Amino acid sequence: MKMRIIHGLCAMALLASWMAPVATQAAETGRIFPYEAHVEKLDNGLTAILVPMEAGGLLAYWTIVRTGSRDEYETGHTGFAHFFEHMMFRGTEKYPAEVYGDKTTEIGADANAFTTDDYTAYHLGIAAEDLATVMDLESDRFKNLSYPEAGFKTEAGAVYGEYRKNRTNPFFVIREAVQEKAYDHHTYGHTTMGYEKDIAAMPSMFDYSRSFFDRYYRPDNCVLVIAGDLDVAKTMEMIRKYYGDWKAGYQSPKIPVEPPQAGERKVEVSYDGRSLPILWIAYHADAFDPNSKRMAAANLLSELAFGETSELYRKLVLEEQVVEFLAGGAPMNRDAGLMEVITRIKDPAKVDYVLAEIGKTIARYQSSPPEAKRLSDLKSRTKYDFLMSLETPDDVAGGLSRFIAITGGIDAVDDMYRTLEGVTAEDIQEAANHYLSLDRRTVGILRGSN
Repeated sequence: MKMRIIHGLCAMALLASWMAPVATQAAETGRIFPYEAHVEKLDNGLTAILVPMEAGGLLAYWTIVRTGSRDEYETGHTGFAHFFEHMMFRGTEKYPAEVYGDKTTEIGADANAFTTDDYTAYHLGIAAEDLATVMDLESDRFKNLSYPEAGFKTEAGAVYGEYRKNRTNPFFVIREAVQEKAYDHHTYGHTTMGYEKDIAAMPSMFDYSRSFFDRYYRPDNCVLVIAGDLDVAKTMEMIRKYYGDWKAGYQSPKIPVEPPQAGERKVEVSYDGRSLPILWIAYHADAFDPNSKRMAAANLLSELAFGETSELYRKLVLEEQVVEFLAGGAPMNRDAGLMEVITRIKDPAKVDYVLAEIGKTIARYQSSPPEAKRLSDLKSRTKYDFLMSLETPDDVAGGLSRFIAITGGIDAVDDMYRTLEGVTAEDIQEAANHYLSLDRRTVGILRGSN
């Protein structure tokens, strides 16, 4: 154990020494993102973002499709963004699924994908020497994905199985209920997986699946991010070679507008299984805007009021031990998302007590601004944590992914942290009054069968 601690301390020291000049460079240039990034858009609309950095011969290769569950606006057709996360590994005529798998295994590439509300990301960790091979594989499947109806039905069945498995998790169940309750029209009302009735019917939607792919999997809706040991000029030459003939044709989704909420909403969920009560509180916020001081203040407010250094956390988690955990967060979404407070309560009889304590905390921030030093320390820690999260090429590409998906580029990183630096204690108070009102609130409570 002692040797493990020493090794851990050494690793931290090495990382700190490596990041120190990076942080200094960022400070000198007035930017928070510490690397020089090359951004170029091809004639077909594909954006390429290249981030050269010392990485021991490694690269992160991310393809960000700016389509997530948000884009599923057609009634009865939710779940397809997540579905294509699966289907993209089904292969093409040139590289069938088994060939794709063999080739990535041969070069030791770590290939994976995930879907969110606002985007879908496909990512690989590779050796720099294998870049051309990977670019050939990846460009081919994005341009020429091919699957028979039988394969489509098989994967649709697997996705429904995944949904049913997720329903055994009480946190998935309460999140699903709160989102549906909080929205009347906007597509954020369903989770990334979609509505169960739509997923169950998915095997009959083969033709629709092709239209979904044709509309959204286009170069003018995608961003290619490559970070690590790379030569910018040579990499761009390869990108033009492999992606230049990909045909543009993205069609924007017709996302319905969500009207302002009028009055608090509540949803009680009976979970068919053992679980302590989960309290999930959501407030309607705004779409991400890196220049919005109010949204930056909301982000800091969540940590001040409900984070691990908050008074409420100390009281409920550490001193009284009434709850297992307490967490809060402000949204970073393309459209207006939800600012949330989540906790699981150890004593089922104390749900109302915990809800009241959260209300008292909110009232305190609404009536008076936070201590200036605490706010200053939080802003410094927030920037430091971001810098320290950029250790590897995959960290860099992953850390940029949501910014890129929402805004199309990386300028928002510097803009957001510059805005955050200007937030005052009075801005925190104003954000608490603006966002944390009953009219914006949806309260979800899940109770287990035990």
